[in-house]
Amino acid sequence: MIEKSDMRPLKGMRVIEVGQLLAGPFTGTILGYFGAEVIKIEPPETGDPIRGWREVKDGTSLWWRSLARNKKCITIDLKTKKGQKLLTELVQTADVFVENFRPGTMEKWGLGPDDVKKKNPGLIYARISGYGQTGPYAKKAGFASVCEAFGGFRYVNGFPGGAPVRPNISIGDTLAGIHAALGVLLAYIGRQNSGEGQVVDVAIFEGLFNLLEGVIPEYDGAGIIREPSGTAITGIVPTGTYRCKDDRLIVIGANTNSMFKRLTGAMDKPELGADPRLAENIGRVKHQKEIEEAIESWTLTLDSEDALSKLDNASVAAGPILNVRDMFENEQYQARELFQEVTIDGEPLSIPAIIPRLSKTPGETDFPGPGLGEHNQEVLKDILRLSDEEINTLKRNRII
Repeated sequence: MIEKSDMRPLKGMRVIEVGQLLAGPFTGTILGYFGAEVIKIEPPETGDPIRGWREVKDGTSLWWRSLARNKKCITIDLKTKKGQKLLTELVQTADVFVENFRPGTMEKWGLGPDDVKKKNPGLIYARISGYGQTGPYAKKAGFASVCEAFGGFRYVNGFPGGAPVRPNISIGDTLAGIHAALGVLLAYIGRQNSGEGQVVDVAIFEGLFNLLEGVIPEYDGAGIIREPSGTAITGIVPTGTYRCKDDRLIVIGANTNSMFKRLTGAMDKPELGADPRLAENIGRVKHQKEIEEAIESWTLTLDSEDALSKLDNASVAAGPILNVRDMFENEQYQARELFQEVTIDGEPLSIPAIIPRLSKTPGETDFPGPGLGEHNQEVLKDILRLSDEEINTLKRNRII
């Protein structure tokens, strides 16, 4: 059980978030979960598109309740001069500014880094875009789907000879959000020494590029282009997906020398573990087909639970492939408190915890994603010190 604390690590940090959809907002989600005050700016009337994406209940996306947790949501029309002025004043009170518009948009509105640092030199300005703020591709449209391909991830994800496979999540956006949050925290630490803010420039494609492990040096040093490998991984044997008697798939990763021997013992094939050809990974790679066939011929004789039980008893890394229903029913997920309950109009809703977990100053979900403009009055009165009359004028003119 994580020890609860009122002092979260980012308490006292104010973040202004003007991103839409996923990459910028997920950055804000992470920071807000760990104690930052996140003020999210949305267009009046329409709001962030994710409010209406995928499964919608009572007019609001269920995803929104998770992604916008802990955020004070206000509306400002940033296409108007008055709206830009309001945001400028708000940014002057902030520690961090997060945006994920196409490069050049914020400068067009007079809200680029050079504009805002004149009055707030300590501001950390996080920018997320498809291809980054520099280079010939900087102003190209760059959604996660395209950037996952451009960043090299899609090429290695699939089966030999087939089209690359997209996981059914926006992994490029989420990774960009994680990298941006990391960059913000590094800049925040740096500011303690220098007193100055800086720009955090995150390209979605570079988040995927950052996952490529040995792909780059292997190409430059040996001329090898890593190809897709289906359910296995190139150069490491055995690790893959295997079908069982009950038609369920399990994953086995027994690629250390000692674990391979334990696997062959669990399979009642000790002769494979004793074969000198297979004693080291380099030999197992050469004889991968023989090993894979032997493993699946064994798993096909057992139901998945029986196979996993034998592998667990032999201390072999193996596990089931879970869907979301399986996760809710799994004792490890429950023990790790990975589902947090919020209340929407009196009804409970589970949303995922945000990782990492901290023992002394953990993150928390304070409230679910709020309604459009729910915090207009609070933010404009308490932070910008606007009068009720000024706020009502902004409403009449549809600035908020």
